[in-house]
Amino acid sequence: MQKIYIMSSLRISKNVLAILSFVWISNIFTHAQVLFPLENKFELSYLLSSQNGEQTTTNTYHAILKFINSSSFPSRGSFPTGFLFGAGSSALQIEGASNEGGRGLGVYLDVDKFSKKIEHYKRYKEDVQLLKKLGVNSYRMSVSWNRIMPNGTLKGGINQEGINFYNNLINELLKNGIEPFVTIMHFDYPLALQQKLGGFLNRSIVRHFKDFSELLFKTYGDRVKYWTTINEGEVTAIFQYMHNIDNMSVEACPTTGKICTEAYIILHNFLIAHATTSNLYKTKFQALQGGEIGIALSSGSYYPYSSKPEDVAAAKRLMDFYWGWVLKPIFHGNYPKIMRKLVGNRLPKFTKKDKQMLKGSTDFIGLNYYTSHFARHESNKTKVFGDNFDALAMSEVYNVEGKTLGYMDQYGLNFVYPEGLYDFLLYIKKNYQNPKIFITENGIASFKTPNPLKDEHRVAYIAAHINATKAAIDAGVNVRGYFSWAAFDTFEFQAGYSRNWGLYHVDFNDSLKRIPTDSANWYRKYLTNDLIGLN
Repeated sequence: MQKIYIMSSLRISKNVLAILSFVWISNIFTHAQVLFPLENKFELSYLLSSQNGEQTTTNTYHAILKFINSSSFPSRGSFPTGFLFGAGSSALQIEGASNEGGRGLGVYLDVDKFSKKIEHYKRYKEDVQLLKKLGVNSYRMSVSWNRIMPNGTLKGGINQEGINFYNNLINELLKNGIEPFVTIMHFDYPLALQQKLGGFLNRSIVRHFKDFSELLFKTYGDRVKYWTTINEGEVTAIFQYMHNIDNMSVEACPTTGKICTEAYIILHNFLIAHATTSNLYKTKFQALQGGEIGIALSSGSYYPYSSKPEDVAAAKRLMDFYWGWVLKPIFHGNYPKIMRKLVGNRLPKFTKKDKQMLKGSTDFIGLNYYTSHFARHESNKTKVFGDNFDALAMSEVYNVEGKTLGYMDQYGLNFVYPEGLYDFLLYIKKNYQNPKIFITENGIASFKTPNPLKDEHRVAYIAAHINATKAAIDAGVNVRGYFSWAAFDTFEFQAGYSRNWGLYHVDFNDSLKRIPTDSANWYRKYLTNDLIGLN
């Protein structure tokens, strides 16, 4: 999840109101260490050069570019053996052919109206060659449930054309030395299941998700070694079922009172679907196929808005109300204690069987990181935008002193704070048994640049976060991969193609021509151990 103007998943910012009133400054804030320990703390000195200065984005990222050309910047070879360096995309956002090849409609009808996308469905061989040129050894992709099962069920039939497409794509990737890293459900799923069952509000959908997943394991599991069950379930729950964005709920969360129930039901059923599918894979397929299965969620560090105890507690609550919501059940068998206290009987309960199935249900955690925030105590739920109302806390761009985390990138309109990634990784290590982690999304938009191909700001962003990832590894965090988002310009749920997220830019005025950006050229040089930096 990208908590900025427009996010690359459900692309409405949880900060949108605060940022819309934003008067641009580029202060750097050295925060009090409340949630995170001081030991092993690394400092990005090139970002901390000014706490109150009039630093411009250009000056800041040029300082980063200078750093990454130095001997201090970690080389690809300094990462652990077998480390995955890749790029990612999702089926709904790039495939196109929405009404072709037997594909059924998905729940994102507005997105399906733009049926062409970048025609990855038809041009996948070309795209795989571009990935090969990029030098990545893995590609994060997703499978369209409605392309495989148009109405979402085995009884409704399997679409062989869809089966063939993903067979061909996976084979093409492997033929070119690229490991497929496959997400089973990246937001979209068959509209038929939404209409018949109410989607994931109905627990009976779990068996259909299991059937779909089992078909994938049987069909592709001999070649796919990394499976992710569900992408950012907490984002769907909060944005769609609390804030009514791309709303698919039966009863929208009321604007007064903010007493929501459906968000908790949705996330609960996501967790049951994940655990059920993971258990299936581990008991029936894993020993023979030798793969791994995990779950992906958004991520970010929360720092207290002030030193007041209520803001310190608010930061801890938001960590639990976003990521503890998913991770506590998976690692400890139940929801965070603070959630059970504040949400009460609106929070579904796990059965003993559920808890046993959830614990140990993931071989790895996928983290989608973009930026971090301050957290402020807010007892009035009606004033909360973008966060979970029940947390009694909300994200803030500025702290009480008017300072920000990192610098505001004027070309991507996001706060760049790689230290937040480092802190979050240490937080996961400390609180969740140091699991295997993949950075499954990390990137920045490029929609305020005169030329989308000249994206030095993205070079700086990616490099700074690679550096933060290596620092976390050196501090003992078990990170095993990094994926830049996105491989190609993707259709953003609220913004179309205006944000230019791709390492490869797609020219819609020239037959969807794919053109490498400066960031693609830098990433290629970095991954192929060529000279680091831009020509």
